Amino acid sequence: MDMFVIQGGSRLKGNIPLSGSKNASLPIMSAALLTDEEIILRNVPDLADIRHQCKLLESLGAKVWRDNENALHIKVEDESNCQAEYELVRRMRASICVLGPMLARRQKAQVSMPGGCAIGDRPIDLHLNGLKTLGASIHLEAGYVSTECPRLQGTEIFLGGPFGSTVLGTANIMSAAVLAKGKTTIESAACEPEVVDLGNFLNAMGAKITGHGSPRIEIEGVDQLHGCDYEIIPDRIEAGTFMVAAAITNGELTIEKCPCNHLMAVIDRLRHIGVIVEPDGNNTVVSSARRLTPADLTTQPYPGFPTDLQAQLMALLCLADGNSIITEKIFPDRFMHIAELNRMGARLRKEGPTVVVQGVRELIGAPIMASDLRASAALVLAGMVARGETQILRVYHIDRGYEKIEEKLNAVGASIVRTSES
Repeated sequence: MDMFVIQGGSRLKGNIPLSGSKNASLPIMSAALLTDEEIILRNVPDLADIRHQCKLLESLGAKVWRDNENALHIKVEDESNCQAEYELVRRMRASICVLGPMLARRQKAQVSMPGGCAIGDRPIDLHLNGLKTLGASIHLEAGYVSTECPRLQGTEIFLGGPFGSTVLGTANIMSAAVLAKGKTTIESAACEPEVVDLGNFLNAMGAKITGHGSPRIEIEGVDQLHGCDYEIIPDRIEAGTFMVAAAITNGELTIEKCPCNHLMAVIDRLRHIGVIVEPDGNNTVVSSARRLTPADLTTQPYPGFPTDLQAQLMALLCLADGNSIITEKIFPDRFMHIAELNRMGARLRKEGPTVVVQGVRELIGAPIMASDLRASAALVLAGMVARGETQILRVYHIDRGYEKIEEKLNAVGASIVRTSES
């Protein structure tokens, strides 16, 4: 198992590129199952989760390969297998996104209940209720979801849940409804940029979707879809992570092709803290005041503050002058990074879904353990500013969502060495 050894105290400066969005790529790759024509996807990051998804698609009859320009090609050659096996699905939650496309195209699907990061309970009941409303029969047996329907029927579907709309549920229902007979209206749909990207991709395949990016999506079903050549949007979570990297090291980074329009809530909180964010054409320059102001923030569905950047902002606020309040409303148990940050000298106190962050003068390097993808990023950020050496174990989590993060950060001044755990 790999680990990171980080020497803290370096000030980051320079240009840093963004990879394509992992969270957009995975549902779009699943939607390639909706046609037997070739799909070409550009700007797909080379990540552990992407490689797992490629294996899953191959098990479902697709040929998947990258060309000399690093574009990802997907072509379904055999549609006979309708079962997504446990060993392939258990590794990540986004595997559930093959359910809708398989049901719509192959009239049946059997998918193991998904895995992913240990950040709290994330049921798929909204996915299943939506598919059932479209006319599918649903059976749960031995850890698998089995669905069947000769032809899905367009209808009205409400996707609101106790923690807001569901991103992957919206993706699943959209991908199923494009081949349904008649019109489907999704109310309380997720509005995330990744949902918009999926809608744009499906339209490029010949779907008729309007309203994606709003809480009301309308889909006019078509008989078939075709292949296309499509470019994935930049990763807004990686962009936000690099913004915090510039701020926490008192550095200055130019983030290339930064999607600031997808990060308004994050930029608002960063500017309040004392981070300078200056768009410059397609790029964004991020620097920081020497003294940071405390802030309150609450995670919310898009366009609110994203839960996937909560841990990174917590690391930054550990060094603010005063007390900050962070409330997690998407995944209330997503606080496994608290214990590790406290090992580095932070003063964090959890009270239900809220954390009180008491700012300290410095963090101190220590051996710590990554618990999930975004917590891993927060610990890397903390390690870069901490006094002395930080060792982060189990960095396979970060490889699921950040493409060559240590290479990108080292290129702008960080000191991160990847090595094997002893």
